[in-house]
Amino acid sequence: MASLRDLAAGLPARASELLDTLRDWPWTDTLATLARRFREDRLGLTAGSLTFTTLIALVPLFTVTLAIFSAFPRFAAFKEALEAYFLQALVPEAIARPVLGALADFADKARGLGGAGAVVLAASALSTMLTIDRSLNAIWRVRRPRPFAQRILVYWAALTLGPLVIGVGLSASSYALGATGGAAGGLPDWVASLVAGAEFGLMALGVAALFHYVPHTWVRWRHALAGGVFVAAGFAAAKAALAWYLAKVPTLSVVYGAFATLPILLLWIYLGWVIVLLGAVIAAYAPSLQMRVARRPATPGHRFELALAVLRELAAARSSDRRGLSLERIAELLRADPLQLEPIVERLLAIDWVARLDEDGGARLVLLVDPAATSAAPLVDVLLLPPGPLTAPFRERAGVEAMRLAELLG
Repeated sequence: MASLRDLAAGLPARASELLDTLRDWPWTDTLATLARRFREDRLGLTAGSLTFTTLIALVPLFTVTLAIFSAFPRFAAFKEALEAYFLQALVPEAIARPVLGALADFADKARGLGGAGAVVLAASALSTMLTIDRSLNAIWRVRRPRPFAQRILVYWAALTLGPLVIGVGLSASSYALGATGGAAGGLPDWVASLVAGAEFGLMALGVAALFHYVPHTWVRWRHALAGGVFVAAGFAAAKAALAWYLAKVPTLSVVYGAFATLPILLLWIYLGWVIVLLGAVIAAYAPSLQMRVARRPATPGHRFELALAVLRELAAARSSDRRGLSLERIAELLRADPLQLEPIVERLLAIDWVARLDEDGGARLVLLVDPAATSAAPLVDVLLLPPGPLTAPFRERAGVEAMRLAELLG
């Protein structure tokens, strides 16, 4: 009880902190970062790839969801609540009802498949999850994803438990509305606003969980929530804009007729993935945006220079109580982009000069080697000048093999 009172007492301070953060947020830099990352990371092509895999996996995903609800008759109400949410919140009504009806027909036919067909359906659904995994890890600059078996278990759990959790929440909301008399005669304005807010929050939390758990790196919840709120707001705006366009400019309906549902569906899936990928960019670059650091240009030798800066900070931290630093702290000290430092840290981990200690609240990096007794050659090999017949004379004249790390760190 005391903890609830403490939580309630701290809400005004948290709200004030959030308002201060939003007021001081570098909105111009955020827009510039979104535009640059969309162009340089080719997020448009990634969204197109995800659109194709999503279209292929729609029937398997829907079939798996229906199979889960069919296996537990008590969850029939959850299925209806999930369908209602799909119709009202996620997709414009112009395409929601025909698409949902077609998916139901396809799913009924898919149930008649044998064991081999079921395996193919499950593989199609999981392939979409793996594509999402690769796309998000690329945005966070993750070089080594989770082991394949671990990813399969995580995504299968999300695929099976996700619909149930969402259905339980939506059914509870429907029950609450029915108990207050909101199900008949229209909803009062405050109830409608409450339901809309709950749907917005549900989507923001779901996307935030995606950004927090999927990338194989540490993502703080507040950064993931920033991306989730962006995605939820983007979906609401895109849904309203697409509904307005279809009502005012019926070009697709005139040209395609009854076949217009397919191009509209493809357009909506593509827009949805663009919004999700941009939200991932917000979550990934939130630390550097908050610190207002500029991304260093990719000049020759810049990775070697950053590695020396990271090693210098870790060497200085060996005398501190924690014996190490988090990646975010190093980025703050160097005024560098954390995503630009992540590949450098991975190289230092690969040559066993640095270790990452996973702890509550983040990960700590510690230096494992003694700079005075460690040859600088491995660092030069992986980040500056790999050994070879053509580079051997230069390396010999420069004395790379005899150079110590302490000499480079100063």
